[in-house]
Amino acid sequence: MAIEIERKFLVVGDDWRAQATKRVPMRQGYLTEDNGKSSIRVRLQGVEARMNIKAAVVGRARAEYDYEVPVKDAHEILDTLCVGLVDKVRHYIDTVGPDGQPLVWEIDEFGGANAGLVVAEVELKRDDQAIDTPAWLGREVTDDRRYYNHSLALHPWRDWPENDPQSGPR
Repeated sequence: MAIEIERKFLVVGDDWRAQATKRVPMRQGYLTEDNGKSSIRVRLQGVEARMNIKAAVVGRARAEYDYEVPVKDAHEILDTLCVGLVDKVRHYIDTVGPDGQPLVWEIDEFGGANAGLVVAEVELKRDDQAIDTPAWLGREVTDDRRYYNHSLALHPWRDWPENDPQSGPR
């Protein structure tokens, strides 16, 4: 079984932009509602398309399966079968962790119904792997389901109550 281990953080400011080495526009849609055992997603990322199945659990580690699909099929699925969509641009920042191993920060700058939200993720090899925290990282949201893309597709950030102290910077 493939396991994804990652941590998520809100991003503060724009200082990260100068470090980004690559950016890829993404459009992704979900084929499952909330409260299931998994999320099933189709994603257009640049010139390729992927189908992804993840265990619907919150936390650093969860099962994940990822497959290439024809771009034409992905467009049809996104246009006709999805229950929620997310549009974003993913920026990549290559760094080295405290253990000397390479780490890649993925900064998701959301558009559409989630415009204004910027979230950083870093994938790890081990749950207890140490990371350096750049100055542009805000509060960790790894354990907050609302910041998972599946949740953002069904419950967009713009619809969160403004007086919710957990909603992050606006």
